[in-house]
Amino acid sequence: MADQLLAFHYSLLRYGQSEDTPVPQNWQEAFFRLERLLLSKADGSKLVVFIDEMPWMDTPRSKFVSAFENFENNWVCERDDILLIICGSSSSWILKKIVNNKGGLYDRVTCHMKLIPFTLKETEEFFRSKGVEMERYDIVRAYMAFGGVPYYLGYVKPGLSIEQNIDDIVFRENAPLAGEFNRLLKTLFTNSEKYSKIVKFLVKRNYGYTRDEIAGATGISAGGGLSDYLKKLADADFIEPYRPAMSVTKEDYYRLKDCFCIFWLRFVDGKAGVDPHFWQNNYTSSKIVSWQGIAFEQICMSHVESIRKALGISGINTVTSKMVIPSEKAGDGGQIDLVIERSDRNVNLCEMKFYSSEVSLEQKENLKLRNRKDSFKEKFKVKGQVFLTLVTTFGLKYGTWSGVYSQTLTLDELFQ
Repeated sequence: MADQLLAFHYSLLRYGQSEDTPVPQNWQEAFFRLERLLLSKADGSKLVVFIDEMPWMDTPRSKFVSAFENFENNWVCERDDILLIICGSSSSWILKKIVNNKGGLYDRVTCHMKLIPFTLKETEEFFRSKGVEMERYDIVRAYMAFGGVPYYLGYVKPGLSIEQNIDDIVFRENAPLAGEFNRLLKTLFTNSEKYSKIVKFLVKRNYGYTRDEIAGATGISAGGGLSDYLKKLADADFIEPYRPAMSVTKEDYYRLKDCFCIFWLRFVDGKAGVDPHFWQNNYTSSKIVSWQGIAFEQICMSHVESIRKALGISGINTVTSKMVIPSEKAGDGGQIDLVIERSDRNVNLCEMKFYSSEVSLEQKENLKLRNRKDSFKEKFKVKGQVFLTLVTTFGLKYGTWSGVYSQTLTLDELFQ
């Protein structure tokens, strides 16, 4: 608290507070000093107050929130020349203490903005602004590792291959993101070990786990705060709760959705003495190829709006989810990556394939897909049509068996 008050004091000094003013002893005094400074500058024009990383000012027993409530309710809201902006990387704190506040700050927020990762298209534009020229196939591979986080993407250098960039950013000695996962959780969450335990369990299965499965594996019971941990991870976009497609139960699954966390946990976590050229030496290995398929599926899930637009159904109400019923029970011969249930009673069963060239189908695969489509329609009593949809990198090679897919989307559609 003392350090926070000192930093607040220095900010006031930088913007004109008298240098002989002592450091405030508590937050009530600190905000009163801010009021005096703003009054000294009031000339009828708009005064902007920007408080960054507010959650970290709310230290234990600091009474920060009550002091801020008093500042807002008894002074700011009485004036029309103050624009008060607060910011914080702890989404759960902002939502709980500010946006959904039931006390003195109830209904005080004029507008709130959640900063979300770049899309593929925005990532492409960001790279171009930095002089990084990269084909879309490689942009997707960069996105698989770093997601759409500008801070991570900003380390990508022009003139290097994506393999060289990943080695340089993560695997070389003193790489900038080598310890990022642990640093990130410790920065965002108190008691970060519990959050880390949940995330490390969720990475084990692509479609996630139920609450009971998470509790059993981590030892964190509902009474031990599991619901709160899950909510905070979801608020921060690490995980995603969802109801499986065509589910007849009310049980939710929780899946890890953060690209960087998935990448880091699969290839960095717990690895001692990692080769500084690990990615260049192993990018064609079966482990990385398998991960790319999972990562591409995650990218498609986060670009569902682009998929809906490309399919011409952006104007139709839809519910999107994964199909998590084991294949031996579903009778479909394999997992369905994405199910789009449409209000016109039709369904798109989307399969994602990350290939370095066109997808080519053989008769065996054709039959497997047709069986999956027919069994799905019969099992879930779909009244409309079921469309098999392929989302891949470079398209589908035309051939005898390629007609099983009703639509084929490529990277270009995902970049729209």
